[in-house]
Order: sequence, then C-alpha cells, then structure tokens
Amino acid sequence: MINHLLVLPRLRIQNANAISSPMTWGFPAMSAFVGVQQVLERNLPDDIKLVFNEIGVVCHHIEPQVTEGGFIKAFHLTRNPVDKSGGTAAIVEEGRAHLEVTLLIGVESEGDDLSSAERRRAIAQTLFDQVQGMRIAGGSVMPAFDTQQRNRPELISFSATESERVKQWRRLKRRLLPGFALVLRDDLLTEHTTTLKAQDESATALDAWLDLSRLNHECLVEQVKDEKDGKEKEVVRWSVRRPYRGWLVPIPVGYGALSDQYDPGEVANARDPSVPFRFVESLYSIGEWVSPHRFQKPDDLMWFVENDLDRGIYRLQNDYADTVAQD
Repeated sequence: MINHLLVLPRLRIQNANAISSPMTWGFPAMSAFVGVQQVLERNLPDDIKLVFNEIGVVCHHIEPQVTEGGFIKAFHLTRNPVDKSGGTAAIVEEGRAHLEVTLLIGVESEGDDLSSAERRRAIAQTLFDQVQGMRIAGGSVMPAFDTQQRNRPELISFSATESERVKQWRRLKRRLLPGFALVLRDDLLTEHTTTLKAQDESATALDAWLDLSRLNHECLVEQVKDEKDGKEKEVVRWSVRRPYRGWLVPIPVGYGALSDQYDPGEVANARDPSVPFRFVESLYSIGEWVSPHRFQKPDDLMWFVENDLDRGIYRLQNDYADTVAQD
C-alpha cells in the first residue's frame, strides 16, 4: 500500500522515443519511465532522504511525428550531414513523439519528516525543478504552458483512515483527467492463449499476442429474404471481432537473457565496461489504457521492477489485473 505519492504534473516532453521495442511503436516503453525514477532517486539532494518504489504514468496528449494520409505512416527523419568521404550518411530510423504526461512516484521516507505539509511542498517543488533538466524517454522536458501554475507538484501523504484515504485519492484522480494510464494485462494474454489452444493445439502465446494486437474483421454470410420477390439471397456482412473490452495494446515489459552473464570488461564495446554484461531480447505482453477515474487505489496504475535473476528475467510488473479479478 502506498503511503506517500509524489505527483509531477503535466510534463511536456518533446521528441520522446516512439519506438518502444523492435516490434512496437507509439507510447514509450514503461522501462523508460522507470529509468527516470531511478535517475531521479540517485540524484536526490543530500537533505532529501526518500526511497522511490514504483511509478505510474498518465498520458494527457501524444503527437507522433509521422506523415499523415493513406494507410501507411512513416516517421519524420532527420537529414544528417555528409560523411567524411562526402557521401550521403546512412539514415538510422528514429521515431519521435511529443507528449504531455503526469508522473506519479510512490515514495517512502528514509529519515525525512513527511508529516509537515510545508516540508512536503518544498520536496515536491525541488524534485519538479530537477525533472525539468532531465531527459525523459530520450526527449527534452519543455517549459509548461501553465503560466498561472495551477498544476503544481505535490507530495501527498495518505491518511491512515480508509475513508479519508479514499477522499484524497478521488481529489487526485480529478487532477489527472483527461488522460489515460497504461496498465498490464498478462491475465488477458494467458486467457486468450488458452482459448486459441482449445481451437488449435499448435497455437502459441505469440498467436494470442498478435490476435489481441490487431483489429480482426470477420465475414458473416446471412440468408435474407428479398423484400420485392420474397426469395432468399445471401448477404455478406463484416464485423469487428473483439475478444475483450477495453483499449488493448501490445507492449514491451522487459528483457530475457540470451546468454550467460559475462564479467565486467569481458565483452568488447559494451556501453559500461565496469558492470557485468548479458545479451538479452525484449519481452512482450498486453497492456490496457485505462482512464484514471476507474482506478480504485493508486497502486493500480503503478509499475515496479520484478526480476528473476535465476531465470534471467528482467521485467516490470503491475497489479491492476489483481484488482480486476477481485472485483
């Protein structure tokens, strides 16, 4: 249960990375925002003693930098200078998007006094100012349009009383509208895999993932009587098949090991030769965009790291599906 929640509202991010994995594009991967949480925690001022546990993201606006028109979209690419031979340099495709998001970070006190409202305001403003100079998902944080500072950062200490806690969360949810938060739906992927296997034993989790990631149009042939002569004729109707309700999307959730772990410096050209190295590949699941007013508690939209080092699994987790199952 989250007792303290840091709210960094309406951050405008320019040119964030829109290619979230080798197989998906659009909203940045949640691992990018977990990275922001970790960098922010590592660079805390000496007088702020907090521990960051989880992070949630509410997206208020997204503007992918792509061409418009037709059935196929293409990213806007930069024109790079010529190379040393005078020839045209190769273009490495980079997807970008402009975002407006609110970050919610679950924190714990590690010796800091969070009972004082004045102290909480000071911490929230300090961390909000610090975020302004950071990169988020590869993008730059831009100055806010809100010159009146109506959307101020806040560090909320939830009450121990359940009724008061519910009121605090309701007030915060109103601040998060309009917007959508991404949550994890591993349960739907598992359920749909079972459904497809019942129809075809060769079906895999990848088949279920692809099936949930697209719009499936089905052709239905019906026998209808003609109003003029009363004869039956075949009428073709098309319908969209949706196995589940909700705005479902394919998402990357972490990495799986492809090799053993190598000692620091053993692999040439590693980004950081001072830490162990391991070859990995992306892990995928299904996510759902949910409006904040539907969350019963702040824990529902929070993401946290849940690694299994013995199996070589480095992934993120979210508990929204557990709340849905209880309802």
